Amino acid sequence: MVSKAIRKTPPKPNKPHRGRPRRRNKSPTKTVAAVSSLIHSCHRRLIKIFSKLARIATPHKKIHNYQVLPKTPAGGATRRCLFSAAANRPLPPQTSQEEKPTIVLDLDETLVHSKPDPPPERYDFVVRPVIDGVKVDFYVSKRPYVDEFLDILSKKFEIVVFTAGIEEYASLVLSRLDRKSVISHRLYRDSCREIEGKFVKDLRGLGRDLKRVFIVDDNPNSYVLQPENAVPISPFVDDVRDGELRRLVVFFEGCDGVEDLRDAVKVYLSDGNEQGKL
Repeated sequence: MVSKAIRKTPPKPNKPHRGRPRRRNKSPTKTVAAVSSLIHSCHRRLIKIFSKLARIATPHKKIHNYQVLPKTPAGGATRRCLFSAAANRPLPPQTSQEEKPTIVLDLDETLVHSKPDPPPERYDFVVRPVIDGVKVDFYVSKRPYVDEFLDILSKKFEIVVFTAGIEEYASLVLSRLDRKSVISHRLYRDSCREIEGKFVKDLRGLGRDLKRVFIVDDNPNSYVLQPENAVPISPFVDDVRDGELRRLVVFFEGCDGVEDLRDAVKVYLSDGNEQGKL
C-alpha cells in the first residue's frame, strides 16, 4: 500500500497581545506599605508648609524705643497702628512743651460724609483711592464749620483722627481736610479691635491718661469700651444747616481746668447737651 502523505501545517506564531497588558496582582502587604509611605511623605510636606506660614505670620518680638514724631505734613499720611501684629504699641508720647489733653475724632459722618458714584448734588472734593486694584471715586462733603472746628481745637488739644475706614480711602480724605496740619496722628481700621463683628476703638491703646481723653463719634459701638470718655454727636449726611461742631466747640472751650475730663462728660450729658454747659 502506498501511504498517503499528510501535510502538516506549521503552528502560527503567537501574536503580540494588543489589548491592555495584564497586571500582576500585587501583594496586599506591598500595597499598604506604598500607601503608608505616600501618606507619610504628604504629612512631612504639610508640616514644612505650615511651619513656614507660622514663621511669616508670627511677629518678631523686639523692644521698640518710642520716638517723638513730627506732626503730619500737608498732603502726608501718618499711620499709627495700635493693635496690629507689626506694631503693637501706643502713640509716641507728647513732648513737655505740648502736654495737651487728647481729643479723638471720628471721620465719616462726624467730620465728613462721602459716597461713591453717582455724585451727589453738592460735595466739596473728590478722592480716588485704589481698592482691591480698582480705582473708586468718592464724593466728600465737609460738615459745616469743620475747618474752624479743627483749627480752634488744635490750640488746646492734641487731635487724633481715629476712623474705622480703610487707610487707602481715609488717608486721602484727611490729606484734603487737614490743610493746616493740625491733626497730630491718624489711626485707621487696622487699629480697631473687632468685637462681635463690630469695629471698636479701644482708647487704652493710645498710651494717654484716660482722664485727659475725649472721643467724639456718631457710632456708639466705637466707644463701647470707654463710654465715660465719649461725647456723642449726631451723624452728618448733607444738612448744610448742621450746627453740631459749633455746639461742641463751646463745650470743649469750657473744659479748661477740669482735672478729669470724664467728669465734664457726665455733666454735659446730664444737662441734655444744652449749650455745652459744665
